[in-house]
Amino acid sequence: MSHAVEVRDLRKAYGSTIALDGVDLDVPAGSVIGLLGPNGAGKTTLVRILTTLLRPDAGHARILGLDVATQAGQLRPLIGLAGQSASVDELLTARENLRMVGRLYHLSSRVAERRADALITRFELDEAADRPVKGFSGGMRRRLDLAASLVNEPPVLFLDEPTTGLDPRSRLTLWAAIEDLVEEGTTLLLTTQYLEEADHLADRIVVIDRGQVIAQGTGDALKERVGGQVVDVRVADLAAVEHARSVLSALTHEPPASEGAVLSLATDDGVATLVRAAQKLEAAEIEVTDLAVRRPSLDEVFLTLTAHDDEEPAR
Repeated sequence: MSHAVEVRDLRKAYGSTIALDGVDLDVPAGSVIGLLGPNGAGKTTLVRILTTLLRPDAGHARILGLDVATQAGQLRPLIGLAGQSASVDELLTARENLRMVGRLYHLSSRVAERRADALITRFELDEAADRPVKGFSGGMRRRLDLAASLVNEPPVLFLDEPTTGLDPRSRLTLWAAIEDLVEEGTTLLLTTQYLEEADHLADRIVVIDRGQVIAQGTGDALKERVGGQVVDVRVADLAAVEHARSVLSALTHEPPASEGAVLSLATDDGVATLVRAAQKLEAAEIEVTDLAVRRPSLDEVFLTLTAHDDEEPAR
């Protein structure tokens, strides 16, 4: 099967609020799709429909050939979900939580115990395995939650903002675990607010806004959409930023963006723009401490693609 997930014209509304407005999506088997969008774009609604927790109003979605609405019972043993917050029982130990999940999937006691032991080791929870979860740190809870979503060894896994609220070290640990799953052939759909996370983990990125897919492609392809390169100029004196902006505005269609003493110019010809910027600033007697050409960041792509004035949210 070429596509593990197939979505066609998926629609969902909550009263007058449209959450999904004709979403089409294909996820090749064994790939990682990063689903990006502003708060209220419809990401979580899409994940809830794909994981059989919510029925669509129209359209259809299939996972591993099974319809999420009409064949939910057959599909659920084949998918895993780690949501935005840890869904483990705080009064149980990590080992007891994983054993319980195994039994809910109708695994035998022996198999459930074996899976629990393997996942505890895999997610580096051995020292805390027999302690109540209520004493766990946020990073430990998220690792346990991801472990719980893997008890049934699902071929398709959904991660809904799995690293929200984690410190950088815990986030990197979870990234490593996710990369291991992908190497083993798991198909993964990941929603995230951390753009570097999508850039690091995803084979392809899908941007959703106002319930619609507005762009998709590799991280590099999306960066090309908003301009091939960015020229960064750092002026020596913060008070000279506005003067420098005025001088540089003639070089590009859009006025330079600024953050502190750095001005950024989007351009299709980075080296030529850099040379012209240096010449103009020198003529204006504005001292520069650094000039550089770089690719646009995924943050800049995201802000460009999802820029709009009103804030009527989906869910």
